[in-house]
Amino acid sequence: MTEAILLVGGKGTRLRPLTVHTPKPMVPAAGVPFLTHQLARARAAGVEHIVLATSYLAEVFEPYFGDGSALGLHLEYVTEREPLGTGGAIRNVASRLRSGPDDPVLIFNGDILTGLDIGALVDTHRDSGADVSLHLTRVADPRAFGLVPTDSTGRVTAFLEKPQTPEEIVTDQINAGAYVFNRSVIDRIPAGRPVSVERETFPGLLAQGAHLQGMVDSTYWLDLGTPQAFVRGSADLVLGRAPSPAVPGHGSDRLVLDGAEVSADAKLTGGTVIGAGARIGAGAFIDGSTVLDGAIVEDGAHIQDSLIGAGARIGARTVLDGAVVGDAAVVGPDNELRGGVRIWCGADIPAGAVRFSSDQ
Repeated sequence: MTEAILLVGGKGTRLRPLTVHTPKPMVPAAGVPFLTHQLARARAAGVEHIVLATSYLAEVFEPYFGDGSALGLHLEYVTEREPLGTGGAIRNVASRLRSGPDDPVLIFNGDILTGLDIGALVDTHRDSGADVSLHLTRVADPRAFGLVPTDSTGRVTAFLEKPQTPEEIVTDQINAGAYVFNRSVIDRIPAGRPVSVERETFPGLLAQGAHLQGMVDSTYWLDLGTPQAFVRGSADLVLGRAPSPAVPGHGSDRLVLDGAEVSADAKLTGGTVIGAGARIGAGAFIDGSTVLDGAIVEDGAHIQDSLIGAGARIGARTVLDGAVVGDAAVVGPDNELRGGVRIWCGADIPAGAVRFSSDQ
């Protein structure tokens, strides 16, 4: 297997209003745009040619990644004129593939951070003789996901919508967002209209008697569809919990990029990333967070599980917990913002304006 399709831009838009200058697919995760990790892992698995199927913010990718040569890849870009869904996006780029009808093509989702052994998924596909093979992962609470039960040989038996009752939870296996398709299967997806692989392509293949094989992989897996998950994923990359060849300083408690200034008595823990040109003041404590380029965190601030946008300023002694602060926003001294608060780009919160302390 030497080529792949990377699905980029669909649902993952929830950071856009808060980080206008750095759209989500390009927000640095562990120091580089998140897609860099995806591309680097595919290259490490032997992939040489990748077609990016883009829709939302398509214009940001090619100027940054170019032809992919810096990553040892050949990249092409195909942009949807209208939303086509996962299956429609795959079919839309078929003309750019070089594979023969029986060759395997890796397909993976740009919103998923995973430690999947790509080579093992390809081997499973070849050894089983499947038409399509799916990466499956197990989750503690599958109610928010579609379920994918398999038989004793790993063959997929059904695709079930999100369960509503305990009786409907027949497995804890879910679709983890990475597949190997035979090229001939891609060519049979209807062209020119929206198609969902989960609701149309996969169930339709089963009904036709096709062989869909599941490979359960229990390594790291995280859906980056929310700001909190994105921050968590970045921290896990730095800590080494999530594998990536693209992480500088892999396996450390913190990552401080060139040009950042960190006071000697500031404490950075939990996979915190400090962007280029950022400044961290005396006595600041930052845990499991991402501080983007040029941001300033003043003396004594306490930041946990938060994303601080480029050029933002966090005032002295301010407490942030689970917060997203947009680019160029200012949060004045002695504020306390918790519980998933979102601060709009360029907003200015005066000193001592917001507190969440208990009255007890």
